[in-house]
Order: sequence, then structure tokens, then C-alpha cells
Amino acid sequence: MKIVVVGGTGLIGSKLVAKLGEHGHDAVAASPNTGVNTITGEGLEAVLTGADVVVDVSNSPSWEDDAVLDFFRTSTSNLLAAEAAAGVGHHIALSVVGTERLQESGYFRAKLAQEKLIEDSPIPYSIVRATQFFEFVPSIADAAFDGTAVRLAHVFFQPIAADDVAQAVGRVAVGAPLKGQAEVAGPERFRMDEFFRTVLAESNDPREVVTDPEAVYYGISPTERALVPDDDATLAETTYAAWSAK
Repeated sequence: MKIVVVGGTGLIGSKLVAKLGEHGHDAVAASPNTGVNTITGEGLEAVLTGADVVVDVSNSPSWEDDAVLDFFRTSTSNLLAAEAAAGVGHHIALSVVGTERLQESGYFRAKLAQEKLIEDSPIPYSIVRATQFFEFVPSIADAAFDGTAVRLAHVFFQPIAADDVAQAVGRVAVGAPLKGQAEVAGPERFRMDEFFRTVLAESNDPREVVTDPEAVYYGISPTERALVPDDDATLAETTYAAWSAK
């Protein structure tokens, strides 16, 4: 099976290409680094020739409101049009758990717009929504640091390893289209402030973690369950402790 992975040289994409290749699939990484640009359309026709499945794990280079919306709208529209012309039978996109609950953010408004384009397309589709990656923990702490303390709310948080996200997306890629969404999350549910307090202490980070009900998460004021999945989500096996010990 030929599976084109858009964003295939990034964190999730590179892992996904490797995993699919290990299982005997013709997994092709498509990104500007490989001569494929979903914004300009460069290389799309060639890379999609003979493709059975397209997996889009690409991300916008800018999170500024207008730029990120333009990226996902343009990229997704170009992809879907090229897939229709090439006869691709399954389009898969990686999205984020809680997207519809995080609409204060321009980024998540753009992700919801991307999902809508996919849902309205005639191409059979699957949308895989994942929680935050373990790999993003340092940047989340940095974003919450106000120069004095790391301020975080006492909300639920259920991060996942990038390897487990790639595995989940890979399983969907080789199966029948879901014609809907599936959620994947880590095996452990934490309170965000408590999780970061422990993690920073264990890594000898001297910054104090302050529980602040008014704290924002990338500009969003999340409700208690905004960042965690529904009860029917697929839970990965890798714990944060096991991942961080590698």
C-alpha cells in the first residue's frame, strides 16, 4: 500500500513513515524538504500518483491567527483537490483532543476549520485527535512561566508519547476509513499544576509552579476537562515515567 505522509519529516511524520515501512508499506514522506509544498501545490501531483492513502500530520509554521487559518485552509484544500484527482481512497488528519472546546485560540479555530473541510470532502476520511505530547512538556512549562513562576490551572491533563501517536495514526492508515473521529491519549490522567510541579522538581528545574485558576494555556482559559478525551478514547501504554527514563 502506498501511503503518503504529509509532514513526513517532522516529529510524528518521521516516526509514522518508519513504522509503516517496517510493516512493508510504501510510506513516502512529503514535505517542503522533499520537494512537496501543499501551499503552492508544488510536487503534489507527482507524489500522489498511485497513492492509496494520504496522512496529513503537517503543522503551520506560524500560530498567528490569520496565518494559521490560511495555512490549514489552503493546505487542506489543495491536498483534497489533488487527492480527488489522483483517486486517493482515504484521507487521514491528525488533530487535537478538545479542539471544539478551545475556540478562544486562533490555532484551534484553524484546526476546526481543517476538520470541517475534510468532513465536507467526498474523500473517505478519518480524523485522529491526540492529547498533548510528552515531548512538548518543556515548552508548555516555558509558555506558562511569567518571569516569576510557572502558573498553571488545576485542570485535567493526559499527555501521550509521540511514538504512541504515530502508532495510533498508523493503525488507522492501514484500516478502513472511520468516516469520523477517534481520540488517543496517554494512560494517566493528571492535574496539570501537580504534574508540572513534580516534573520540574524531578528535573531540578528551580522554577516554582503556582496553582492559578486564572492561568491561561497558550492564551486559552481551559475548563476542567477541556484537554482530556471522552471515556471511549484509545489509551496508549507508555507512561510519562517510562518515557522520561529512556
